[in-house]
Amino acid sequence: MQLTRAADYAVRVMITLAGMPPGARASRESLAGAAEVPSQFLGKVLQALTRSQLIVSHRGSRGGFSLARPSSNISMLDVVQSIEGPIQLNVCLGQDDACGRRWFCSAHEVWRTAQAVLSGVLQSAKLDRLAADALQRRRLGEPCPIRAEEIAWS
Repeated sequence: MQLTRAADYAVRVMITLAGMPPGARASRESLAGAAEVPSQFLGKVLQALTRSQLIVSHRGSRGGFSLARPSSNISMLDVVQSIEGPIQLNVCLGQDDACGRRWFCSAHEVWRTAQAVLSGVLQSAKLDRLAADALQRRRLGEPCPIRAEEIAWS
């Protein structure tokens, strides 16, 4: 199981936007460069983030993209779900009773717990902290990606 490249790009873009001063706007081109996302792919990611009301698209000569709300109120879960939809590790965890075995299957509780833990970790990872950590790593010349065990989660 692996997230799509679009979800990874969306997280990168959102961390980049979260690292900007409040009210600042970034062009599509500057976001592509700063987040190391191919420009031709970025349009789809930005559309999904806009539809999910995580970012705002500003038109005109002073246009660009900005966060729709404070970065402390946006989690990695919000970003991932804006691209991937709701997290569902197995069909038996869906709302539509797609699996008739869910009530007596011994694996169901393991799937449910794993999904809850994954969702909890992503929900607790707020963009303001991720952006601050990324800035600190750049100052120190440390490599990315950010390792979850090094971040103080809220």
